[in-house]
This record gives sequence, structure tokens and C-alpha cells, in this order.
Amino acid sequence: MQKRLGIIGIIIKNRKEAAATVNTILSDHGEIIVGRMGLPFRDRGVSIIDLIIEATTDEVGALTGKLGMLDGVQVKSLLV
Repeated sequence: MQKRLGIIGIIIKNRKEAAATVNTILSDHGEIIVGRMGLPFRDRGVSIIDLIIEATTDEVGALTGKLGMLDGVQVKSLLV
């Protein structure tokens, strides 16, 4: 399967509860992550993580599926 470039946006509503699990999942899939930027958006009470990835659609699905099952975590992806 061909690897594609993409971005994944992650919004975490309750950082104290979800951050450790999110970081563990991202570490488990570190081989597909090219770049990462995290920003606290204090005015809205959320944290945002942006990922630049190079992966197959199956790899993206595995990562976003695990993240999307976490309470208080929203995930969107885009592949080009």
C-alpha cells in the first residue's frame, strides 16, 4: 500500500485525564509521525495537537481509531 502525506488534528478537552494516554498512543505510532506541534488553547479550555504524517490509510485509521475512542478527544485527518 502506498504511503501518503497528511495531517491529523487532535483536540483534547480534558488534558489531565487524556494527555498521558494520547502521548502513549502517539509514541506507539511514532514511525509515521514526521512533525508534531501542541498548543494549549486556554481561552477555550482545550489542548490542540497537530501532526504531519506519512502513512498508509490503514496506519492512519489505526492511529485515529485509537485516539477517537478516548473520552474528551476529537480527531480529524486529511490525506493528500
